[in-house]
Amino acid sequence: MNYGAKNYKQMQITTASPAQVLILLYEAAIKNVKKATDALEKKDYATKGLHIGKAHDIINELNTTLNHEVGQEIAKDLERLYNFMVSELLRANINNDPAPLQVVQKNLETLLDGWRGAVAQFQKDAATQRKSENG
Repeated sequence: MNYGAKNYKQMQITTASPAQVLILLYEAAIKNVKKATDALEKKDYATKGLHIGKAHDIINELNTTLNHEVGQEIAKDLERLYNFMVSELLRANINNDPAPLQVVQKNLETLLDGWRGAVAQFQKDAATQRKSENG
C-alpha cells in the first residue's frame, strides 16, 4: 500500500463511527480470507498463514468487543459463530484446505450484509426522527 493510500485508510478509521469501524473490520477479514485462499491455491503457504493470521486477529477483535449485557442472545450467538470461524481458520491453516476458508468467507459476507442493512436502517430511522422533531 502506498503512503497516500495508507494515510487515507488511517484517516478513514480514526474518523469512522463504531458502526463504520465494524463494517471496515468485516471487509478486512473477508479480504484476508480471500488472500489466504489465493495464496493456498498458489501453494504459497507463508502468505496463506499471514493472511489467515490477520483474519483470525480481526475475528478475535470482533469477539472480544461483543457486549453481552446489551446483546444477550445475539451476542452469545455471535460469539459461538466467531469461535467456529476461528476454529475453521485454524483447520484451513493446519490442513492447507480451502474448504474451511470458503465457509468463513461466506459467514463473514452474510454478517457484513446484515450489519450494512442494520446500519442503513438505523440511519434512515434517525433521519426520519430528526425530520419529525424539526418539522
